[in-house]
Amino acid sequence: MKHINVGLFVVHKGCPHKCSFCDQRSITGFQRELTPQDVIESAETALRSLGEENTGEGEIAFFGGSFTMIGREYMISLLESAYPYVQKGLFSGIRISTRPDGIDDEICSLLKSYGVSAVELGAQSLDDRVLSLNERGHTAADVENAMRILKRYGFETGLQMMTGLYGSSDEDSLLTAQKMADMEPDTVRIYPTVVLKNTALCSLMQAGLYDPPGVEESVELCAKLIPLFEERGIKVIRVGLHSGGGLDGEIVGGAYHPAFRELCEGRIYRNEALKALEGAPKGRVTLAVAPGMASRMAGHGRCNTEYLEQAGYVCKIIQDDSLAKYEVKVR
Repeated sequence: MKHINVGLFVVHKGCPHKCSFCDQRSITGFQRELTPQDVIESAETALRSLGEENTGEGEIAFFGGSFTMIGREYMISLLESAYPYVQKGLFSGIRISTRPDGIDDEICSLLKSYGVSAVELGAQSLDDRVLSLNERGHTAADVENAMRILKRYGFETGLQMMTGLYGSSDEDSLLTAQKMADMEPDTVRIYPTVVLKNTALCSLMQAGLYDPPGVEESVELCAKLIPLFEERGIKVIRVGLHSGGGLDGEIVGGAYHPAFRELCEGRIYRNEALKALEGAPKGRVTLAVAPGMASRMAGHGRCNTEYLEQAGYVCKIIQDDSLAKYEVKVR
């Protein structure tokens, strides 16, 4: 049996802030305004593709970053188009993404009445200095308060964080991740900063005032962040910016790669393999990993096996049912 999620992008032209990394003109230029009819057509298309295999477990998801801060009448029209599919059991619920300062009791009651089941907050950082430098318009305390309210209303909660922002460091990103984990969200998304044209970050970069971390640095950092969350039972549902969407030609710097998560998970395995190989004689070795993880151990484009070969180890990779994800043993 299968299920499918319906992802819908809501142009956030009503957002009251212009964050350092966001160019609303570019985003709105690539996306026309979503209509209630679009919601219906997308849901129907998904249901037709599943046919009798539909489990009713998929979600209708509204993304765009500030769903609760768009015009109220418009927001309700979108929810009214999606809610009947939840009432009929064709989808399990509605997921939305919004800002921490876009949550209060009134909005939570409204969202509940229209079948919203999951709310993700674009927190980005829990360092007030980094938030201020990047013109976020909210504080870490706003994130904590929004999470308390959402949990009180019984929503599934998600937090989104960014690494490599202006004024940020690996140290404050790790601290942000630790603080987020302490809030016990159900899910997390990790987005290394990607610099777009016509943004404040682009201007800072061109002026030589900001040097965004590239793919290599960001992979190494995210290889530490992913296990930090997963070890606490928090599901990491996205790592890295989505490919496509019309923004590819707007990227001028930062950490973009179409297989970014694969790179990060491969780096976790490389780091674990290096620990396991400490003190082992150079030459041919067999590395055991959990079922289904052999390709991650080999790395994207077999980069891990090549790296280890340069370090003196010719690796054979086998699968072992007794091992957990990210665990590496030398056999």
